[in-house]
Amino acid sequence: MPGAPAARQFAAGRGHAVRGEAAGEGAPIVLCHGLTATRSSVLHGSRRLERNGHRVVIYDARGHGQSDPAPLGAGYGYPELVEDLEAVIVATVREETFLLGGHSMGAHTAIAYALRNPERIRGLIAIGPTYTGTDAGFAIDEMSNAEAVEVDSLTYWDGLADELEREGIDGFVAYIDRARETAPAWRDSVLRFTRERMERHRHLDAIVRALREVPRSRPFDSLRELAALDLPTLVVGSGDEADPGHPYATAAAYAEALPQARLVREAEGQSPLAWQGGRLSREIEAFYKELQ
Repeated sequence: MPGAPAARQFAAGRGHAVRGEAAGEGAPIVLCHGLTATRSSVLHGSRRLERNGHRVVIYDARGHGQSDPAPLGAGYGYPELVEDLEAVIVATVREETFLLGGHSMGAHTAIAYALRNPERIRGLIAIGPTYTGTDAGFAIDEMSNAEAVEVDSLTYWDGLADELEREGIDGFVAYIDRARETAPAWRDSVLRFTRERMERHRHLDAIVRALREVPRSRPFDSLRELAALDLPTLVVGSGDEADPGHPYATAAAYAEALPQARLVREAEGQSPLAWQGGRLSREIEAFYKELQ
């Protein structure tokens, strides 16, 4: 098997540097990571797509990983995240159409971009979406009180921000251990890779701000808006025992709302598909072949 192509580093952004890498040649795929993650956390080091004829573009969101914090007077809401994604696309993809996807915050950023620029997108990949819009009850029956769900979620993110600010990475990891109802079989793995991803950040003070601002920002108003995205879409869900922070019901709601969506997940008892870089890459590769 041939080796993976070397990655080419790039920087984009206005007034700050959003840093990333592009590797491979051929059909471009742009991927965005989740809140408190980095570019290495989407495909978890898998290079299958680059080896098999794709150009993969991944980058650290503002304030995350190696990227600069938000410039003076700016913040970490979805309008700014979409602006950074646009800058990355201009720097790496230019006028080509491409696959666009992401995990959690990255999925919401990708969808927000696609709602504005559907003509640029060959297909969408939404991994572990969590945002349920202003009408959560529309698609998720068990969430009958959307405001209560939102308040509870904000309490969690604010708690993470407070612990990271006061106690650093140790406090952040300990809070996740207390607050998340992760099944015992997955607890050690979750805490280990949580610590590993937090250690990749250069600007923990920026992560504190992002934890407080991203959950209060709306990538779009309602899941009903997704009906306008008549694009082939791969939605990746996860079992709730291992990953309760990315409920499977929410992924199913996205698949229901998006006109051309296909929903996939791991087999029962396996670690979440979103955690398995090689298997996730195979799903993305198969999805691209369906578009031909």
